[in-house]
Order: sequence, then structure tokens, then C-alpha cells
Amino acid sequence: QRMNLSNGVSGQNRNDASWEDTKRPVKLSTPTRKPQPPKPENAITIAVSSRVLFNMEREQQIYERQGMEEYLKYQLEHESEPFSPGPAFSFVKALEAVNNRLRELYPQSEELFDVVLVTNNHAYVGLRLIHTINHHHLLIERFCMTGGNSPIGYLKAYHTNLYLSADSAKVREALQEGIAAATMFTPEKMKEVSDIQLRVAFDGDAVLFSDESERIFKAHGLDKFFEHEKAHENKPLDHGPLKGFLEVLGKLQRKFFHKGLRMDCPIRTYLVTARSAASSGTRALKTLRSWGLEIDEALFLAGAPKGPMLEKIRPHIFFDDQMFHVEGAAELGTVACHVPYGIAQRLFHSGKYDITTEKLN
Repeated sequence: QRMNLSNGVSGQNRNDASWEDTKRPVKLSTPTRKPQPPKPENAITIAVSSRVLFNMEREQQIYERQGMEEYLKYQLEHESEPFSPGPAFSFVKALEAVNNRLRELYPQSEELFDVVLVTNNHAYVGLRLIHTINHHHLLIERFCMTGGNSPIGYLKAYHTNLYLSADSAKVREALQEGIAAATMFTPEKMKEVSDIQLRVAFDGDAVLFSDESERIFKAHGLDKFFEHEKAHENKPLDHGPLKGFLEVLGKLQRKFFHKGLRMDCPIRTYLVTARSAASSGTRALKTLRSWGLEIDEALFLAGAPKGPMLEKIRPHIFFDDQMFHVEGAAELGTVACHVPYGIAQRLFHSGKYDITTEKLN
């Protein structure tokens, strides 16, 4: 999905993990000889739709305006033309770079990222997709092409740890099946990101954590929310839909830590939340600690816009449950994903919730 953004976001923020630190020359992330993909039960499986991995906007317009037959005809006529990169492309390349480092340190291990291309496209489009993957030197061996049917039923069979799609209905279907999923949007102009360090940024409530605190805020306001968090600061929050993805990132990070590479780890994680550190940050950090999870950087913005901070971080991907923050991030060039989970989604769809007034997430 491509976003039409109109609300301006401005401001300057400082961040210790600067973009300049990741601009040194690096080896190509794709080796000459393709390694064998790991067994699905040992891998961290990332399922991406063809519409987020590649730019298929023109093809999608043909499908929507002229129907399936014209769409397939166009794809066959342009079979030898590779698609250009989409919003998930840099994320997938960063996964491959992490895999290369892991293979150097643990040659026999299959605890690696494994990318599966999941699409409801007809198999006739498969040749163009294969040509595109080879053209861009991507290491993607697993395809799931369902010919118009929903691919969600296959995600569990692939042991999927994260599903990214441009189709919000499919994302909601995946979340209902207990699979971490998000709707990915394409900024008008994407910021350049690191090719040596995978950077993943998460919102807190209704993303890593449950929407328990969000419910208090929506029902009773900010003061009651602060009271509730203070009274329950030693009670861990329940998990949200993307907790499991943070867990597998942490598992891979520890493999680098065990080799003495904590300060040179090719994976870095961020908590970027509108919570206030003094008033409600304690419970969030204690919850992560109770889960045995580390987060490399925690940014408590106390209601300030997230876009400017994310512009400094330059993550490959950012997850938030509020479209207000997704739009603000995308407007400044961050590849942002919407996690349609929790009370805020139901209030928004029922017409009782004004997304422009949201301050807490």
C-alpha cells in the first residue's frame, strides 16, 4: 500500500545509534553460491507478500480496473521484466546479511531467517517472480502461490514467525490465527537504511504488550491510566501480537553476544512508545524483564510524534497499532507497518474513535 500523507511532522531529535555508524563499506549480502535453506522447524520464518517485497502497483491497478484475465495477460507479456524493490525489500536484504554473519559464526546451525514469498497470485506469475528474485540476488527458495485463494491457512504449516502484507484483511485474518502479522505501507520516499545492521522498532501497547492499558486510557482518560500503571507496575503486562517476533530476534542476538559481539551485533531492537518514562515506563520495562527479553534502546516520547525519532533511527521496519503514528513515520521516510490489534481498532471501526486525538500507545 502507498500512503497519501498530508499531516506535517517536524522536529529534531538526537539518537546515540546514529545513521553515520552504519555507512562503512560492506561485502555483498548475497554469496556467490546459494546456501541451502534451513528446515522450517529450525528457522525464523518471515512470510512476505509479493506486493510488499516488490513494487507491483501498476499490476495491482490493472487487476482492480480490468480484472484477472487482463492482469494475467499483462504479467505474461512482461515476464522477462523484473519488478522493482518494494517496502520490504531492504528488510529482507538485512535478514540475509544477518544470516551471513550467523553462518560465519555457527556453520552448522539452522537457526537462521528463512523468507517465504506468500501470494494469492496465479502460478502463471511465478516465472516473473522467480526472474525478479534472481535479478535482485535474493535468497528466497520457498514460494506459496494460491491462485486467488487466501494464503493464511498455509502460514502455520510454514511455522511463520512474522507475516507482512499490503492486504489489511489478510493481516487481520492472520492475527486471528495467532500469527504475528502487520500491514506494510510504502512511503513516498524511503530513507536509506543500513546494510550491515538489521534495525527493528516496536511500539509497546497492543504491539509487544496487550491492550490492557490502552483500554484503561480509552475508558477513563490519562490520569486514571497513570494511576493504574503505578498500582500495577510490578504486575507484568500480558503479551501482544508481536512479542514472539521480539523473542526470536533476541534469541539470535544472544548467539552474537555469546561470541563477544554485543557491541557489534548485526541486530538492534527499539521500543518507541508514546508512554511517559516517569509516569508509565516502569511497567513496560519490568514486563520485558519478566519475559527475559532485552530491548537495545527504549524511547519514551510522552506523547510527542514518533516520526522525527524514527527518522534518526532509520529502522528497516517499524510496527505500531495506531495509523496516526504509522502515517507520521511513513511521511518522514520510515517503512511503517500497522498492527490491527486491540481496543483502538474496534473503536476506530465503530466510528467512536477519532484517530487524530490518540496520544497513548
